[in-house]
Amino acid sequence: MHQIKKNSNKLFTHMAAQMSCISSTSSIPSLQNKSPRLLAFVSFRSSTISFSSNLNQHLSIRSLEARRSHKSSTICSAVTVEYNSEQMEVDTTLSPRVNSVKPSKTVAISDQATALVEAGVPVIRLAAGEPDFDTPEVIAEAGMNAIRDGYTRYTPNAGTLELRTAICKKLKDENGISYTPDQIVVSNGAKQSILQAILAVCSPGDEVIVPAPFWVSYPEMARLADAKPVILPASISENFLLDPKLLESKLTEKSRLLILCSPSNPTGSVYPKELLQEIARVVAKHPRLLVISDEIYEHIIYSPAVHTSFASLPGMWERTLTVNGFSKAFAMTGWRLGYIAGPKHFIAACNKIQSQSTSGASSIAQKAAVAALGMGHAGGEAVSHMVKAFRERRDFLVSAFRELDGVKISEPQGAFYLFLDFSHYYGTEVDGFGLIKDSESLCRYLLEKGQVAVVPGDAFGDDSCIRISYAASISDLQTAADRIKKAILTLNTRSNI
Repeated sequence: MHQIKKNSNKLFTHMAAQMSCISSTSSIPSLQNKSPRLLAFVSFRSSTISFSSNLNQHLSIRSLEARRSHKSSTICSAVTVEYNSEQMEVDTTLSPRVNSVKPSKTVAISDQATALVEAGVPVIRLAAGEPDFDTPEVIAEAGMNAIRDGYTRYTPNAGTLELRTAICKKLKDENGISYTPDQIVVSNGAKQSILQAILAVCSPGDEVIVPAPFWVSYPEMARLADAKPVILPASISENFLLDPKLLESKLTEKSRLLILCSPSNPTGSVYPKELLQEIARVVAKHPRLLVISDEIYEHIIYSPAVHTSFASLPGMWERTLTVNGFSKAFAMTGWRLGYIAGPKHFIAACNKIQSQSTSGASSIAQKAAVAALGMGHAGGEAVSHMVKAFRERRDFLVSAFRELDGVKISEPQGAFYLFLDFSHYYGTEVDGFGLIKDSESLCRYLLEKGQVAVVPGDAFGDDSCIRISYAASISDLQTAADRIKKAILTLNTRSNI
């Protein structure tokens, strides 16, 4: 410490030498009336140096008037260093807006499972919503060509005209909705598109209607916009689909957004066109109400289910912000690319938010996305191959879990999740573990005893269920199902004692 102080003294001696050209405050007329500001500046600069030296120092500034009365010979003499053992406290308070937001349980559990695997524990990870397939070769090659060709500069904020034009063609051909490139904004993932849409249209106190079970981020995004999430529960007996009558009973003059996700994360439910038409009739009665239609899983759908874009319904184009992307169907999660389409007024607002946050998305990912949209209707053969594998996995798991007493199943019609009701086993006390009282404790039990990572349903607004992602190999799913069944059968035995 003595050596550090010695070096610090040398530093301040050097500063004084550098400023020795200022021989007297009275000899520089411009400083006679402004020297207090200069001293404050010198103090700030000295303070910066002292903090960067990691010393517990405070700088004290003598009164300029006192210095004048003593006719100090230099400006530097007004700055002295005092050492003491105290440091200034850092204000660690956070924004109330941020404090109101809950962290993502899917991310937390995925991270925990990854840490266990890295520590040598053979955990099977079925928590994250990420396809286990490689990005199709034609897409990957387009990305690599973009790098080779030097296509590595900033793009227009809203996305390249090439990609936005391709998106317009896709939406017209596959979804029956027409847009122009200035009605599209390409972002760093569909998640960013949804957040920007909520920020663009919601004022503090507005209500965002979120059917439950919901994707974990919807309510938290509403809170980030100082809006109020209004949760409307849907039951497993109704395949977790929103009841239009319940929606109509909960709408108020503050209702600003309704978020629909079909196919759904976490349930895999797909809204039939007839049900969407009923919802549209309710929406039409409320002029302020807009709809975010999250269609990120549209291509991962199992016949006879059919995807319908909400904006394609009569009178709903003007009321709908359609969100989609490349992560799920094209196995491009790490490429981080999504988009939003809608009326120009709203899309321009989303573009403005993006211009002051992330700016445009990756140039390389956008070139890859153009290749993805060129693979054919609904992604062509490559996506069809993935969907076929997902369906086989779904069928296997549904059959496996139907063997368990008390488990309720709504067979998913799309996406790659099972949302199973395990509440029959709540209330069981397990030696060496404790009470299984809810979805979170059940998932902790399955992770500890079964070494399978799944997500508690309370994260999605339904504590009676757990979410199992089947974006994993069939062999991993077979092992995971055996482990879960064994752990659950142990609970069943104990509950009957």
